[in-house]
Amino acid sequence: MQIAIGADHAGFELKEKLIPLIQKWGHRVTDLGTQGVEPVDYPDYAEAVGLAVKMGQADRGILICGSGVGAAVAANKIPGIRAGLCHDTYSARQGVEHDDLNVLVLGARVIGSAWAAELVRTFLGSQFNGEERHRRRLLKVKSLEDRFSRGCAA
Repeated sequence: MQIAIGADHAGFELKEKLIPLIQKWGHRVTDLGTQGVEPVDYPDYAEAVGLAVKMGQADRGILICGSGVGAAVAANKIPGIRAGLCHDTYSARQGVEHDDLNVLVLGARVIGSAWAAELVRTFLGSQFNGEERHRRRLLKVKSLEDRFSRGCAA
């Protein structure tokens, strides 16, 4: 799989630890920044990763910021992106299997690097199961996205 990864300054060090592991597991990685610990704005990296996934330049994305919350909020503003903040393996797996999660978000100030690696491995090793009930729910999510992107609340 082609993986787009991005982080703000708070997630930079964790991103740097995860990239070689992801490559070791046989995936290709596009590093979309940041490239240091100088303060930057997480929405810029959420946009870069989200657009890489949306435009088909990456199969999945990984975003890292301090808590993970801001990056998840920002990434989910991009139509077609289903970003989930996951700090447990159940959510990382189930998010893909049931919700077709395409961006994993991690909080570098919340979890350690070994646990982050396990979450990434779980996320990358999971597949959408395609059950009818999950496809139906995703269509409803897309409908919400479409309605509200046109400025129509009802």
